Amino acid sequence: MTDASIRLNPADEANRRLLANVHPTDWENPVARGRYNLVVLGAGTAGLVAAAGAAGMGARVALVERHLMGGDCLNVGCVPSKAIIRSGNAAHAMTEAPRFGIRLSGEVEVDFAAIMARMRGVRAEISPNDSARRFTDHYGVDVFFGDARFTGRDRIGVAGQTLEFSKAVIATGARAAVPSVPGLAEAGFLTNHTVFDLTERPRRLAVIGGGPSGGELAQTFARLGTEVTVIEMTDRFLPREDADAADLLRESMHRDGVDIRMSTTLKGVERTASAKTLLLDGPDGETRLEIDEIFVGVGRTPNTEGLGLDTAGVAFDRTGVLVDDHLQTSNPRVYASGDVCLPAKFTHVADFASRAVLQNALFPGPKKKFSKINLAWATYTDPEIAHVGLTEHEARERGLEVETITVPMTDVDRALAEGDTGGFFKIHVHPKKGTIHGATFVCRRAGDLISEVTTAMHAGLTLGDMAAVIHPYPTVADAVRKAADQFNRRKLTPLTARILDRWFAWTR
Repeated sequence: MTDASIRLNPADEANRRLLANVHPTDWENPVARGRYNLVVLGAGTAGLVAAAGAAGMGARVALVERHLMGGDCLNVGCVPSKAIIRSGNAAHAMTEAPRFGIRLSGEVEVDFAAIMARMRGVRAEISPNDSARRFTDHYGVDVFFGDARFTGRDRIGVAGQTLEFSKAVIATGARAAVPSVPGLAEAGFLTNHTVFDLTERPRRLAVIGGGPSGGELAQTFARLGTEVTVIEMTDRFLPREDADAADLLRESMHRDGVDIRMSTTLKGVERTASAKTLLLDGPDGETRLEIDEIFVGVGRTPNTEGLGLDTAGVAFDRTGVLVDDHLQTSNPRVYASGDVCLPAKFTHVADFASRAVLQNALFPGPKKKFSKINLAWATYTDPEIAHVGLTEHEARERGLEVETITVPMTDVDRALAEGDTGGFFKIHVHPKKGTIHGATFVCRRAGDLISEVTTAMHAGLTLGDMAAVIHPYPTVADAVRKAADQFNRRKLTPLTARILDRWFAWTR
């Protein structure tokens, strides 16, 4: 039987449906079937892709999960966050209606309990895709619930059984990192693992960390009526993003009422019967901030504890399991994938990495190199920020010749028509060849738009090649064509211009 102590809050119908799929209370672990081609530890995105892919090709596969199948993405990450972001954007759209000629009578009422109930319903609706029964019945995977631990270089113990393997994949993911701040634990705080349990909207919220998760949550809660303060210890908001993009988002969040305090350190937390008080040290010296809830979003810590990695001969450190460019660990039988080993902790990266692991672990011949991917990511704020490849600064650091072409959204007709001109498309290319080093979109649906550039980079297309791609008019994606046209026009050198001048004079 599985762990009956696992509970989801609140205990409503949606969460009961979710639990029935991702950790059924009546589940009986199968009897181990001798030696497995692949044993997968962790049933988040990385583990599910590895297990389904291997089983789909006919391999004997065991999948072990100690908590909830679907991992962070389904349960406490991508799915629930995007569901409530949609509600925040809907509330914001109502406040903007007058500038589009729409008049609303009365005030907009935010029903936070209903918003969170909808989120739980969406999560439950998606959960059959990641369910234990689907992986057992459809893929033929042996699904085990329990704590897994390596008991040798080619075996794993779980729930009183031993799983012998030819190859194994560690895909145990990561959890929210928690800073060591006096009084924080005693005062209580939220992470991505608990914030989606809320049923009442906090009146005042402090977000610790100015990264993607903190930015998304801060803006959403502000749009739902919460007073939000972001505390970031560095002088950069969204430090991994293009600086211009980060600045645009800061301005947008400021308009939403978010107070962003940069170069500010959380020194301690005090709790009273009615509030929590943050002790801050920033540009204005030491200050105190009274709030109701704290959300901690300062990064992720890999889940490596209790796995018996030393017994298996698998090297690891505080950054996670150590892998080579083929995602192989120091034990040749064992690979790793996803957040437990990769610095880029994104669902789609975990998916790609596990596809590479399947080829590298199960088949002879050429191995896929993780370093060869064109990594894209998106931050789902308003405006969205999406990026692929290198920034201009990173390209120059690598000694690459680079030219940056920028198309402001004020030059894009569809953006003008929709009133969404506070963004841009920026692409970094070789100044002569047009080889694409990287690109950034800042606009609504940027996460959808960046895939065009990602595809071009994967296919080895230049920016000049992209000028030949016909884009429907009017679309925001037309910004790509505009950038490509700018690049091609620069090929009109003085010599080329003189030759063309003479040609047209002769042909008149």
